[in-house]
Amino acid sequence: MLTADSPIDQASGLRQMVNPRPVRTIAVTGGKGGVGKTNVSVNLGVAAAEMGQKVMLLDADLGLANIDVVLGLHPEYDLSHVMRGERTLDEILVEGPAGLQVVPGASGLQSLAELSPAEHTGLIRAFSELAADTELLIVDTAAGISDTVLSFSRAAHEVVVVVCDEPASITDAYAIIKLLNRDYGHQRFRILANMVRSAQEGRELFNKMCRVTDRYLDVTLGFMGAIPFDESLRKAVRTQKPVVQAFPRSRAAQVFRSLAKKIETWPQPQGANGQVQFFVERLIKYSSDYGEMVL
Repeated sequence: MLTADSPIDQASGLRQMVNPRPVRTIAVTGGKGGVGKTNVSVNLGVAAAEMGQKVMLLDADLGLANIDVVLGLHPEYDLSHVMRGERTLDEILVEGPAGLQVVPGASGLQSLAELSPAEHTGLIRAFSELAADTELLIVDTAAGISDTVLSFSRAAHEVVVVVCDEPASITDAYAIIKLLNRDYGHQRFRILANMVRSAQEGRELFNKMCRVTDRYLDVTLGFMGAIPFDESLRKAVRTQKPVVQAFPRSRAAQVFRSLAKKIETWPQPQGANGQVQFFVERLIKYSSDYGEMVL
C-alpha cells in the first residue's frame, strides 16, 4: 500500500528535476520461449537508431539476459551494480550498433518490493538522469508469463506480443493477453507475427488471435506486421550482429526498418506518463503488488 511517504510519492518530485521529451516505452513479450523476442527487440532498436532516434534497450530477460551475446558486447557492469549503488546507470550502459544504448540485464537481485525508499528513489533518479537522451525505450522481457513479465508489460505504454504460427506460441500469446486484460485491465495489444512464409500468413495468424480474443476477452488487437522466415536472420545471429546491419538488403531487414518507421506513428505519451522515470515508478509499484523480483 502506497502512503504519502512511499517511494513513489517521494520520487514524484524527481520528475521536476528534468524536462525530458516524451519517451515511447515498448515491452516486447510473447509468452513462449523461442519466438524471437530478443531478435525483434534488437533489430527494432537498431533500425530506429539508424533512423536517428535515441534508443535505449533494456534487457529484462532475468536469468537468461542475452542481448549482449546477440550483439557481441562485453559489459563490465550491469543493473545489479546500479541497484547496489556501485555504479550509475550511465556507467553501465554499453553502446551497440548505430548508437543503440543497451542496459545489461542481471539476475540475483533482491525484490524491488524489499528495497528501501532511498533505494527506490535512487533507481528512479538513475533513469531520470538519462531521460533527456532517450526517445524510445524497448524492454526485452523474459519468456513465459511470470509476474516479472507482467510487471514490465503493465508498466510500458505499448505491449508488442510476438507470435509464431504454431499451437504452443498461439496458446502462450493468448495466455499473457488474457492475464493482462482480465487481472489488470490492459486492453490494447499489438501483434507481431514472426517467422512466417508470407505477409498473408502473418495476417491469417493475426486473424486467428482475433477470433479467440473477440470471443472471450475485452481487448483490441492491432496488427503490427509480419517478419518473414529469413535465413539471413540465422546467419546474423551466428555473427553476433543485427540482421539490419549484417544483411541490410535482406527481406527481414527491410521489414524491421518498415516496422521502426511504423512505431514513429504510434500515439505519443503525454505529460508525466511520457517520462522514462515514470515507467520505473510504475514498475516498482507493480512489482510491490506482486512482491517478487523484477530487476
